[in-house]
Amino acid sequence: MTTVLAPVPGAAVGLWAVPDPVFSQGLVGPGLAIEPLRGPGQAVAPIAGKIVKLHPHAFVVVGDDGRGVLVHLGIDTVQLKGEGFELLAVEGDLVDAGQPVVAWNPAQVEAGGRCPVCPVVALDAVEEAVTRIAEGPVNAGDELFRWT
Repeated sequence: MTTVLAPVPGAAVGLWAVPDPVFSQGLVGPGLAIEPLRGPGQAVAPIAGKIVKLHPHAFVVVGDDGRGVLVHLGIDTVQLKGEGFELLAVEGDLVDAGQPVVAWNPAQVEAGGRCPVCPVVALDAVEEAVTRIAEGPVNAGDELFRWT
């Protein structure tokens, strides 16, 4: 079993609440999303493992068991070309669960006309394998869901 932590503080919501069909319809996998607190903060690794993909707006951590978790910081934030994001790690780094990976400001994302909601996705998982733990308010590092 893999315990996936909340990468950012805010309110845990279902992926159905994400205004992007790729996430809301579970096309990349099941999981949860976080409506982040507005203000400067850091996104942390949701599991221990290796950062296999790292962009300012999104990253994937793969654990020793081969399971990958995607954290996407806002919707359509790729269009910002990294502005407003600061990388705190590099691709290939080994990270502990809860270790800071990206600094960002959801309020700045929202002020730019984009949705700051953060999908957290169990890549290549089936819906039945994910059990929601968090409901409502979460802090970064709290249990979000379990992947069996």
